[in-house]
Amino acid sequence: MNPQIGKRGLFTSRFTITVVALIIFILVVAYFFWGLQPNAEKNGSDGVLFQISKGEGLKEISARLSQGELIKSIAVFKTYSLLSGSARKFQPGVYELEGSMSVPQIIEQLTSFGENEVTATILEGSALKDIDSLLASVQVIEKGSLTSFPIENLEQDFKFLTGAQSLEGFLFPDTYRFEVSSGAETVLRRILGNFEEKAWPLLQDKNNWYDSLILASYLEREVPDFDDRRIVAGIVLKRLSIGMPLQIDATVSYVKCGGELRGCEEIVVTRKDLTLPSPYNTYERLGWTPTPISNPGQSAIRAATEPQKSPYLYYLSTEETGETIFSRTLDEHNENRARYL
Repeated sequence: MNPQIGKRGLFTSRFTITVVALIIFILVVAYFFWGLQPNAEKNGSDGVLFQISKGEGLKEISARLSQGELIKSIAVFKTYSLLSGSARKFQPGVYELEGSMSVPQIIEQLTSFGENEVTATILEGSALKDIDSLLASVQVIEKGSLTSFPIENLEQDFKFLTGAQSLEGFLFPDTYRFEVSSGAETVLRRILGNFEEKAWPLLQDKNNWYDSLILASYLEREVPDFDDRRIVAGIVLKRLSIGMPLQIDATVSYVKCGGELRGCEEIVVTRKDLTLPSPYNTYERLGWTPTPISNPGQSAIRAATEPQKSPYLYYLSTEETGETIFSRTLDEHNENRARYL
């Protein structure tokens, strides 16, 4: 055998192996950096609630992030968590994540709190019982301690609670950081302080401000767009002025769901529901409900305090897009119901 040929063949084999290894390395690195990027299928600004329960580890967290289409690759998420030293730093809590977040951003969010702290996001339109369940699920309070807390214990520090029948409407939606086992009073003082700072300035100079808060709680559950909310606010006030039932579907849902709206399977209102006996049924009873039916954010409160006059008396939301359709007369409204619902 010619020694030169043997050396050439050995060189060729080593070169081939090196090239293949280099290609594999490049592909692995490319895949890794691809996996770190936001998931394009979930890219958007809408927040998604993600809960980490006590005792959950990297395996469970990465699997559920993948199921929620918040990450592209479980393997990449695990690898980055290990390489960055974050694998054992995930904290129990309820987090608001977005589809536009990269893996490093998600990990930063899920590991940003101390060992005895959790983060909880109260969504706009959540009811008091929803918030109670949420905070109990992350061990911040005992279940039922918010709904049963005596309001009079807070009235001295929060004058807007004087005479209030319920905390419903006053628990301002936001992302909060609490220590585990904070207790109901600590939690309420934090949330009510936020309401006082961000919501109360919009209400305090208004006549019948509590009615505006009730109206805002309707708008938060009924209509998503700010301009449409202002028109609906004007419609509700018009109905009130002419002695017409307010006919707010969301108030009937509040009755059907027992005041706990998140995850309620009976939230859709049917015709037979319109006769449910309750002071919260605005099809049967005239005037405002006794309390708000949800906890509204700034947009809904602002819309309630800035109602827009219009020629309309009726409205509905389309099933496909959620667009609000307005009508001047009942006949026109019934036509729109047949067309859009």
